[in-house]
Amino acid sequence: MSKAQSEQNELLLQSPGGPTLSLADVHGTISVKRDGAFFKRLLSFVGPGYLIAVGYMDPGNWATDIAGGAQYGYLLLSVVLISSLLAIFLQALSARLGIAARRDLAQCCAQVYRKPVRIFLWISAEIAIVACDVAEVLGAAIALNLLFHIPLLVGVLITSLDVLLVLALQNRGFRWIEGMVILLIGVMVIIFSAEVFMAHPALRQVFGGFMPHWQIVRNGAILYLALSILGATVMPHNLYLHSALVQTRKVPDTDEARKDAAKMVGADNFIALMIALFVNAAILVLSAATFFPAHKDVGDIQTAFKMLTPILGTSLAAPLFAVALLASGQNSTLTGTLAGQVILEGFTSFRIAPWLRRLISRLLAIVPAVVAIALWQSDGLDKLMIFSQVVLSIQLPMALIPLVQFTGDRRIMGPLVVNKWIKGLGWLTAIIVTGLDIYMVATSL
Repeated sequence: MSKAQSEQNELLLQSPGGPTLSLADVHGTISVKRDGAFFKRLLSFVGPGYLIAVGYMDPGNWATDIAGGAQYGYLLLSVVLISSLLAIFLQALSARLGIAARRDLAQCCAQVYRKPVRIFLWISAEIAIVACDVAEVLGAAIALNLLFHIPLLVGVLITSLDVLLVLALQNRGFRWIEGMVILLIGVMVIIFSAEVFMAHPALRQVFGGFMPHWQIVRNGAILYLALSILGATVMPHNLYLHSALVQTRKVPDTDEARKDAAKMVGADNFIALMIALFVNAAILVLSAATFFPAHKDVGDIQTAFKMLTPILGTSLAAPLFAVALLASGQNSTLTGTLAGQVILEGFTSFRIAPWLRRLISRLLAIVPAVVAIALWQSDGLDKLMIFSQVVLSIQLPMALIPLVQFTGDRRIMGPLVVNKWIKGLGWLTAIIVTGLDIYMVATSL
């Protein structure tokens, strides 16, 4: 064992109560191929990237992308692109941390930082989980209402039962969860490909929208929506989750094997998040092509659903839209459960049954959802969803800064430590995101 590896183990074992692994029951349970063609080796690593990608296609993304497209046309496509590239970079760092340290980000925080910092970061991560859950609850309830006319309040309560699906899949093996997630992602890709084709967007304007504009930063209302897109795309709890999910692969304890595994999980991450970029861009393009500028007041999912059929001229548009929304909400539920386990167990070394952890998290999200429905019914729910994504954006630096610190620390990463320019890019990203958050809060106040 190398000196760097020995220092790494010494650092990571200095925690009250000794080390503990999140999702320990499935760590090292999935065999990987070490020999053969790149594609065959990659297949054995496919999965974690897609579980992360669903967090970038959840109902919170829908709310922000629909509002952005309806109000500002294709202008915010550049924000979707930049956010997605940022997500690819940060999730690659998270996956690399899990492979190199054999610990997730929450465990590294708990084992390296002092108690006040640990508590602060833990609370921040839990807030992010609840904020994400709010969007999932409302999105699933809206989808059930649109498809089956189930009252919103009843739909919110039904979402608390999704833990049964998670438990059923976990009991059958982790590959079943990955398979279900990939299947639902496929449903969303097919549906939005068809919807965008029906909308006939102006391709020149679409490509122009991917170019950044200073107007986004200068206009407070546009910046608020841009930051909500950033929060909906780069989710802090996904940085914790990815570093745990990659440990499900049975990677030999050698430097060579870990370096190869880092390449494979990086490729899995890139492909999955490029698919997420396509889905997010497709939602915004659909909204812009359908509603902007004649229907700029369409800023919520329910109104978009009702207007798709008469504007696009096909009765399939609205039902397909709602089915994709339901798939999005259910997918996010699966990964939200796992992220909650990783954060709680990693920061506190405290284990509770997965169903109980999910139920607590979901109940914390149901309260604001129920209050919002009681006060506004369907009006204003998308505003709450967008606000929840802004909360995620504000919480992002609390996960981003430790991630950049740890992946640049040779004592933790060993030979997989990132080089200086990647470390510098990580710190620059953290500074920019933090600065934008401060500016957004100041202008909002």
